Amino acid sequence: MIRKATIFLALVITSTLVFAQSANDVIGKWKTIDDETGEAKSIVELYKVGDKLQGKVIQILNPAKVDNVCTLCEDDDARKGQRIQGMIIVKDMVWDDDEWEDGTILDPNKGSIYDCKLWLESDDKDKLYLRGYIGFLFRTQNWYRVTE
Repeated sequence: MIRKATIFLALVITSTLVFAQSANDVIGKWKTIDDETGEAKSIVELYKVGDKLQGKVIQILNPAKVDNVCTLCEDDDARKGQRIQGMIIVKDMVWDDDEWEDGTILDPNKGSIYDCKLWLESDDKDKLYLRGYIGFLFRTQNWYRVTE
């Protein structure tokens, strides 16, 4: 009986570690791809602050747009008029089972803030699925891991 309990406890601990590790699998740099044009737009770094996930634009890929500012942003964070490169666009994501959710993402080209969730499929850790939505309307993008 003790042996079965020990095995069960070991399985519970192992599965908990697997889920904890998969929460961190998204940490790093990702190339963003515009879902409307297919154009590679930027490099966003995803990182944790406490137990929440944030994302900052660390590089604009089109040299002509490097100094662009968010002219349409009208949120609480006063991002209007700020440079997009260096801007935090993913905020307050919370890990829940197998995806990050309940945060927001800013589309600086439209000034729109969407509720957001993101996840990795188990078979491909280099392709991130990111969905921004308002009510039942949503947009899904794929971002690709940057390996330096």
